[in-house]
Amino acid sequence: MSGTTGPTGTTGAERTSIGVGEAIRHRFPVLAHKAYLNACSQGALSDAVRQSYAVYLDGMDDEGSLWEYWVSRQEDVRQLLATLIGAPADACAITTSESAGISALASGLDFADGRDTIVTTELEFPTVGQIWHAQERRGARVVHLPTSSDLTLDLATVEAALDERTAILSVTEVCYRNGARVDVRPLIELAHARGILVHVDVYQSFGGMPFDLAQTPADIVTGGFLKYLLGSPGVAFLYANPETTGHIIPVQTGWMAARDIWSMDIHDYDPAKDARRFESGTPPVPSLFAAAAGLRLMSDIGLVETRDHVEVLLSRLRAGVEEMGGTVMTPEASHGPMLAVAVTDEHAAVEVLKSEDIVVSSRDSNVRIAPHCYNTEEDIDAFLAGLQRHRDLLRTPG
Repeated sequence: MSGTTGPTGTTGAERTSIGVGEAIRHRFPVLAHKAYLNACSQGALSDAVRQSYAVYLDGMDDEGSLWEYWVSRQEDVRQLLATLIGAPADACAITTSESAGISALASGLDFADGRDTIVTTELEFPTVGQIWHAQERRGARVVHLPTSSDLTLDLATVEAALDERTAILSVTEVCYRNGARVDVRPLIELAHARGILVHVDVYQSFGGMPFDLAQTPADIVTGGFLKYLLGSPGVAFLYANPETTGHIIPVQTGWMAARDIWSMDIHDYDPAKDARRFESGTPPVPSLFAAAAGLRLMSDIGLVETRDHVEVLLSRLRAGVEEMGGTVMTPEASHGPMLAVAVTDEHAAVEVLKSEDIVVSSRDSNVRIAPHCYNTEEDIDAFLAGLQRHRDLLRTPG
């Protein structure tokens, strides 16, 4: 086991190492009958997450309503998340989706103060682009940065787009379509030198790899728990640096975002002073149980260990696809925890592989293969064998 300490993992004395690959896959029942390689859409269900739902339902059977206990699950998730990213817990908001968090953030930005521009990229997930363009009705303008032919962002292009009108730079760490990874830190440095806030979307990276605020000091970080953090739909997060985002007061809100939620005041808006102000209404209670269980499991497995394990699997995958004459769209030098393979018909490819118990997904004319801590070389080989059987679906150069 790695001796890594800090937000990306704890020492062996502080956490239990439960291994990766073969050592952990028995905790995920779907792997007994499928080559499940779809963590970029949904992490495989673990025994721990299934049991967390049982605890929630058993409590309803026994007591009916356990409101105080349910709300405490949200605080568990907040603390577990804060530990993993290296943040104070009160800088983390727990939201119902990444969309909800980003929408709350956007609602608190003032585009009439001379900074009316949102700079983003062509690599973003639709929710990000759509929320930013929705702000055009409030006077914002949105600039999209193009990518180079290798799917990277050119620093000079980014620098040229950042000026005195820029309110925020919003970038994804890993593109959901093709797995390309953005080197975020130089972008943060460029923006901060100009007094510009930076939002980083880590939904397609965090959990499959570490995210450490000490190394990537973004002002706002958003993501969710259902993919590489092994939770379920219905709960996500937003980190807000208290030193740089305290002036942002959302107008998209709810009673759980109040400074005192028990005041039940209907005559005033008194938002929390910490990141809870980005939250909204009643917490997604069942999903909180799942999120906490997934976070604990990933903490025990280790994000560094997961990244290193997945890297080995992705190298095997890339070599196998290229040996077949296929095209891996994901840059080799800068990728996240998934690879995208070019195919002639993405939906047909996903369906035919699914019929053979090989689970992947697709976007943008590519099949996405996203292994995780629980996968093995045998899963990769099963995918490659399936691709070989249906080689007519493989898009080759030329």
